[in-house]
Amino acid sequence: MKQLRLKVLVGVFVVAGVLAWAAARLWESFGTLPSVPLAAPIVLAVIAVVLVATALSIRSRLRAQRERRPDAKGVEPMMAARAVVFGQASALVAALAGGAYGGVGVFLLGSLDIPARRDQAIYAGFSVLAAAAVIAAAFFLERVCKLPEDEDDTAAPAA
Repeated sequence: MKQLRLKVLVGVFVVAGVLAWAAARLWESFGTLPSVPLAAPIVLAVIAVVLVATALSIRSRLRAQRERRPDAKGVEPMMAARAVVFGQASALVAALAGGAYGGVGVFLLGSLDIPARRDQAIYAGFSVLAAAAVIAAAFFLERVCKLPEDEDDTAAPAA
C-alpha cells in the first residue's frame, strides 16, 4: 500500500480551488450562486474526530501488545489496513472538498459587505480548516499503522 503524498493532496486542493472559483464566477454571471452548507465543516470535523479516535485506539492497542500486557487486544492486520485506506480516502475527499470550498470562499471575499455572502465565506473558511484537520488526522493514522522498518534488510548479508 502506498503512503499518502502531501504533494498529491495539495495538487488536488489547488486544482479543485481554481475550478470552483471559476465555476462560481461563471455561475454568478448566469444567476444566483448556490450556498455553502452549514453542515460542510461539521461533517468534515466529525470525520477528523473519527480518524483521530481510530488512530488513538490502534496506538493504545499496539502499545499494550508491545508491553505484553495480559489483557492486551491485538490489532488485526486487515483492520489496520482498512483504517489506513479509510484515512487515505478521507484525505483525498477532504482535499477535493476543501479546495472546492476554498475556491468559492475566495470568490465570496469580493462581496463581504453583504451579510449572507459573509456568512457563506465564513462557512467556506471553516470547511477548509476542517478539511485540513481531516488530512492531518489521516497522516497521523497512517503513521500509527505503519509497520516498523525491517532491520534485516539493511544489515550486511552473512558470509
